[in-house]
Amino acid sequence: MDNIAKHLPPVRGKLSYDVPLAPYTWLRVGGAAQAFFIPKDEADLAHFLSSTPDDIPVTILGVASNTLVRDGGVDGVVIRLGPSFGKVTTSGLSVTAGAAALDNTVAKHAAKAGIAGLEFYAGIPGTIGGALRMNAGCYGGETKGVLQSVVALDRRGRRQVMALSDMDYAYRHSGAAQDLIFIEAVFKGRKDSPEAITARMDAITARREDSQPIREKTGGSTFKNPDQVQSAGRGAWQVIDAAGGRGFAVGGAQMSEKHCNFMINTGYASAADLETLGETIREKVKASEGVDLQWEIKRIGNPS
Repeated sequence: MDNIAKHLPPVRGKLSYDVPLAPYTWLRVGGAAQAFFIPKDEADLAHFLSSTPDDIPVTILGVASNTLVRDGGVDGVVIRLGPSFGKVTTSGLSVTAGAAALDNTVAKHAAKAGIAGLEFYAGIPGTIGGALRMNAGCYGGETKGVLQSVVALDRRGRRQVMALSDMDYAYRHSGAAQDLIFIEAVFKGRKDSPEAITARMDAITARREDSQPIREKTGGSTFKNPDQVQSAGRGAWQVIDAAGGRGFAVGGAQMSEKHCNFMINTGYASAADLETLGETIREKVKASEGVDLQWEIKRIGNPS
């Protein structure tokens, strides 16, 4: 739609137009959102969804730690959940977290309350919304192992409370409907001392800092670990390394020398550079190692 503004309802949050998305992403690339909405609260979001025509695309964007926005931008409305969706509370062995809460923040709240089992979130640079959508995990833990329930809104703004089984989880994937916007989740852990939990979190953080290019413009793991039979038990980084992918570059995009399953923007990459790099690595790994790599980074929007 040429003039999307006339088709969107009044809101209490912030609704802007032609907003560059690169500053909102960890890779610092990508075009503009046709419309960009930060809802004030759940009611504001529900009203917006129920009042927005079905033919206007709606895309949810967290902190975009594992999202590549293409150079041509994103049609329709991009929604980014604001502070009211970032609250974290604990009760007994349960942790309730808004979808905009950072994974690391949730891990810290759990540790302070003596709730073990969520330590792995200290190693994931994203939000709970993203973790729910992709069954995020690392260092032996994953979302489906601690999740109890989820609150979501569908495309018409209707509230749904979902059990773990409704999420239809697999490795780095949820089979839940793509139009659902997750707004809150409840996790269940086990009792342990805050000191012991914090020590495990510190070990995860140190391991991550030692092995990953966290000071670079990156997007986390580029590819999912491949089928273990096809790859002979090797992880994504190992087959990339074997195929000569470590340090391989396209324009301003490069596979990290430190961890070759991480793409980095060396400072002047376009989204096209990064996507071309990823596809080239997939081709090299297939040709050299006979292994199919699947993207873990989510790619959205239009090519330039």
